[in-house]
Amino acid sequence: MTALRTRRRHRAFPLLLVTATVLAGTAVVAPAHAAPAGDIRINEVVTTGSVEDSVELYNKGTATVDISGWVLKDDKDGSKYTIAAGTELAAGAFRAFDVHDRFGLGPDDKARLYLPDGRTLVDSFSWSKHSAPSWSRCPDGTGAFKAAGVTLGAANNCGGNGSTPTAWPGSGAVTNADAADVFGEDLSGLHQEGNVLWAAQNSGKLWRLVRNASGGWTPDTGRGWGSGKALRFPGGSGCPDSEGVTVTGGGAAAGVFVASERDGDASGTSRLSVLKYEVSGTGSTLAAAKEWNLTSDLPPVGSNLGFEGITWVPDAYLTGTAFKDAATGAAYAPARYGAHSGGVFFTGVEGSGMIYGYVLEDSGAFTRVASFRSGMSGVMELQWEPGAARLWAVCDDTCKGQHRTFQVAPTGTFTPKAVYNRPSGMPDYNNEGFALAGADECVAGSKPVYWSDDSNDDGHALRKGSITC
Repeated sequence: MTALRTRRRHRAFPLLLVTATVLAGTAVVAPAHAAPAGDIRINEVVTTGSVEDSVELYNKGTATVDISGWVLKDDKDGSKYTIAAGTELAAGAFRAFDVHDRFGLGPDDKARLYLPDGRTLVDSFSWSKHSAPSWSRCPDGTGAFKAAGVTLGAANNCGGNGSTPTAWPGSGAVTNADAADVFGEDLSGLHQEGNVLWAAQNSGKLWRLVRNASGGWTPDTGRGWGSGKALRFPGGSGCPDSEGVTVTGGGAAAGVFVASERDGDASGTSRLSVLKYEVSGTGSTLAAAKEWNLTSDLPPVGSNLGFEGITWVPDAYLTGTAFKDAATGAAYAPARYGAHSGGVFFTGVEGSGMIYGYVLEDSGAFTRVASFRSGMSGVMELQWEPGAARLWAVCDDTCKGQHRTFQVAPTGTFTPKAVYNRPSGMPDYNNEGFALAGADECVAGSKPVYWSDDSNDDGHALRKGSITC
């Protein structure tokens, strides 16, 4: 890598602002002039990638600071970015500045922050190689800089750099969460909805599970759910190879959505579909109320290498983070589409490791609004975690049980945040399902998580672990 720094082409990049943290329900903001300048720190620097040449500032103090006219420089005094008049940084707030049109940040360079006189140095950071992808203080405002995922405008991701695996963020212990030999093989996707755990089985079956006395799950014995319910395509035909399951913000009352990769009655042909089921009845068979067959919109894959995971991400998160709609190239605007679920369905493909986002309209129309790589050779499960506002992608023993998380970056696209190894106490099972308890189950900073083992190792298909809240 050359040390030569070149000026890059001009482009616009919106400034990012995260407002002050509200403590005890009330934000008390001191006068801007009351805070010491030393509370403002260079907190993150990105030199290369999709958001190159950006510097984030963070206010680690307890009062708002007026940073109007402050100056950012690289290692050359003649390179200057002057912060606009009227710019304040509230206590606990982050703000990123794209300095690209003033100067470039090279592989051996500095970021320096000065008061408006251009001579009084407030903070600085130097490096000897490009960020990969970000140089971030850990912890924010006070720690040393380290390689981490890009989080411009938000708290730094100090758990990893978005590509280097780290230890499971919870207990290493894992226990069985079902009675012996209840499900057999092929239990796949999971989704927890309060006191119900939905589970999809590849043989075209949907399970409604309720809690058992030992803190695990058992089949609901009411309304015909005791042995699971057989799934069919619309009209009652076929046998969906049901791999993933999720619900929307309306819960199961608004339908349970299943991802299927083929019809078991025609197993040699791909049929990449999302199926909606009404689950309030008492019958033993469920015919899909609607199918969105996405096969023609996606690259071809083997018939048994298609959709494995599905999850739903609310429109509110996507619009709040300026998620970029790949179909338009502009910020995602839900009103552009017809009536839909109030969110976007994300599906994971086993054969390619790709993740795709779709708006599925009630009319049956669909639009692909996102496509991105998981970084793994295959995706077996996807889960949206509302409390942490992150998307989980999970691989089975093909990837040694690796888990990855994603969030929408300032670029408007889903970006890797962390990579986690499986819990140390869990063997390399063929886990095809993963579900997280809600924030209401947090106890002493920890909450339950669950995995489904497609191979039913040792007679058990469900296992329980924990994760920090």
